[in-house]
Amino acid sequence: MNIIVCIKQVPDTNEVRINQETGTLIRDGVPSIINPDDKNALEAALQLKDLHGGKVTVVSMGPPQAKEALREAYAMGADETWLITDRAFGGSDTWATATIIAAAIEKIGNYDLIFCGRQAIDGDTAQVGPEIAEFLDIPQVTYAKSIEEKGDKFIITRKTEGEDYLIETSKPVLITAISDLNQPRYPRVRRIFEAYAAEDVVRVLTSADLPVDPTQIGLKGSPTNVHSSFVPTKEKHSEIIEGTDKTEKAERLLEKLKAVNVI
Repeated sequence: MNIIVCIKQVPDTNEVRINQETGTLIRDGVPSIINPDDKNALEAALQLKDLHGGKVTVVSMGPPQAKEALREAYAMGADETWLITDRAFGGSDTWATATIIAAAIEKIGNYDLIFCGRQAIDGDTAQVGPEIAEFLDIPQVTYAKSIEEKGDKFIITRKTEGEDYLIETSKPVLITAISDLNQPRYPRVRRIFEAYAAEDVVRVLTSADLPVDPTQIGLKGSPTNVHSSFVPTKEKHSEIIEGTDKTEKAERLLEKLKAVNVI
């Protein structure tokens, strides 16, 4: 079984900075990690490989520094890693990003299953995975909390706010993973050494390698435009409720809470 896993390198911090001109995140100087849901997706792929054999290929779209995330994925057990990177891709929204990643997957080819994380913590859109499935014209199952392979089909438990759904789907299929699915493994020491010992562990795809329309990618080719963005101002206010006794203080507190429609 051939499995492709899409991962994203995201900022490992809540103190994000935003480019006010482009509305995009400023990533320079910010520690980065593999997006948490994407790690669950990778672990699911590795578990299926452990059970049934096959190959796990990991792809990521991002700047050159995203190689670090791919090296970590290799250290966890991936067989092959690809970085999709080019200045022409900069500023791509979810539609443009999915366009590029789908083109890269078609170029890599030969897959039975594609895994993505439910959503990235730096965007929270949960759109890229489903859009990739649409561009590739394959079935998709989102919010997977369990997966079982049976012959040429997968049995997937899909979690929703109301109840869980049991879904049977044929191959190929795209699945998005949630944290309930598993506990990601730690990389093995030998694999960590191998991930950093060889330069060719991470292979690279650029715009020249992919049949994508340049008018449909990057900031200018993205149909979604950021009207405005800002980092919320964190403010704390406190007030001491005065009163002759506890009863009077409680009454004044209730009055204040009612005045701001808390109760």
